[in-house]
Amino acid sequence: MPTAVAYGQLDSGRFGVLESIFLHGGENIYAIIEVGGKQYKVALNQKIEVERLDVPEGDIVELDKVLFIGDDNNAIVGNPTIKGAKVVVTSLGEARGEKVIVFKYKSKVRYRRKKGHRQTYTKILVNEIIKGEGE
Repeated sequence: MPTAVAYGQLDSGRFGVLESIFLHGGENIYAIIEVGGKQYKVALNQKIEVERLDVPEGDIVELDKVLFIGDDNNAIVGNPTIKGAKVVVTSLGEARGEKVIVFKYKSKVRYRRKKGHRQTYTKILVNEIIKGEGE
C-alpha cells in the first residue's frame, strides 16, 4: 500500500512521469484577463463564467485585454495591457445566475417594492494563451 509523501520528497524511481508533470511543470501558464469590467485568472483548458458576450455557442473568440501572463519561472506584466497578447477561448453557451432579490423598504409609510434579477453569463473554455510582444 503506497504511503503519503510530502510534495518536495518525490523520488524519480517511484513516480517518474508524475514527478515531471507536477514538480518540473509542463508549463503551468496562466493569465489575468479583463472581460466585462471584471478581472479573471485563467489557465489552459479552464472553464469559467464571464459577463454576457454577444457570441453564439461554439464560436472562437480572442480576448486581447491581457493584464498579466505568468508560469512557473517567468512573469510578463502589462502597462496596463500586454501588446499582442491574446487569450483564445471557445464559447460554451449562455447561462443565468441565481436570482437576486432587491427589496426596498421604508418604515412607517407602507412603502415596499420587491424585484428580482438574474444575470446572464457566458460560459467559456480557455484554448490557448498567446504571449505577444512582452516575451
